[in-house]
Amino acid sequence: MKVLYAIQGTGNGHVSRANEIIPILEKKCELDILLSGTQADVGLNHLIKYKRKGLSFIFGKKGGVDLYKTLKQMQSKKFLSEIKTLPVEEYDLVINDFEPISAWACKIKNVPCIGMSHQFGVMHKNAPKPVKADLFAIMVLKYYAPCKTGVGFHFKTYGDTVFTPVIKSEIRNAVIKNLGHYTVYLPAYDDKKLIEFFATFKNIQWQIFSKHTKKTYKINNCWIRPVSTADFTESFTTCEGIVCGAGFETPAEALQMGKKLLVIPMKHQYEQHCNAAAAQELGVPVIKKLKKKHLHKVENWLNEKEALQINFPDDTEKIIDLVLAQAATKRLSKPLTTVLPATDTLVARWTQ
Repeated sequence: MKVLYAIQGTGNGHVSRANEIIPILEKKCELDILLSGTQADVGLNHLIKYKRKGLSFIFGKKGGVDLYKTLKQMQSKKFLSEIKTLPVEEYDLVINDFEPISAWACKIKNVPCIGMSHQFGVMHKNAPKPVKADLFAIMVLKYYAPCKTGVGFHFKTYGDTVFTPVIKSEIRNAVIKNLGHYTVYLPAYDDKKLIEFFATFKNIQWQIFSKHTKKTYKINNCWIRPVSTADFTESFTTCEGIVCGAGFETPAEALQMGKKLLVIPMKHQYEQHCNAAAAQELGVPVIKKLKKKHLHKVENWLNEKEALQINFPDDTEKIIDLVLAQAATKRLSKPLTTVLPATDTLVARWTQ
């Protein structure tokens, strides 16, 4: 089977997950890779056949998506050209991780496309949602990279086609320590705001990873460091706790390692508010933004002695086998649980 694996490059989570999935796919099919987007700091450790501009959400400096810059880089003629020229018809299957070019190309050219993304899990009817609905954001999630069928990843198995996170090998195999510092990764805030907020807690050593600097420097009790996969992993695996956005992979890894976790969802990012609702259900503290009125919540969190830990199973290969089995049946419009017998031990365990 000839497969195109299409990956969204906005944020680090898609790429981190792909680095775990690609070696498994390479063993099972003839594989090419497409990567679109511009905001990832983590590198893809595999040969990319198609690199496209795509549609990226641009991080701002005040806690959210920069809507102006995001809309400005959405060049419609360029996007339509990338859809038209992507040869999806040369593939038996496209596996899509919230990647818009390939999804729309498959829709237009009637090529089989299966979603395999966190967003697919977020949109499941049973997955937690914020109290305040955002109809525009819901439409974006639905039509940004449209796939009629697929599998999703989330903090819990909210349905037959929603599975727990893919935890990268560096985290699963890491020697976990607690050296007492706290790690911060909030890419939608600038350094000044981060330092102003976290320096308030004078007895805490903060290691802040910033998208807005290229050098390491220290102000008061805050160490500001440029984003580096190796440096971040070292800080993350040895910290006492982490403050991060309400993305998916970093909070999931914190839960896997048993690190104290506090999340702050990005403004104008409905998916992160869905993640925050799900994390809060698990018992993870959530604050809306870096405001003085939330200082006491952070103080309470710092004083907590226990951390939530969840041992997510490593079922990545089984999930991929399920996706490929679905594609092989050529019954892509039906749910995954109708593709394999209900007596299959994998499906039976997940659907109980």
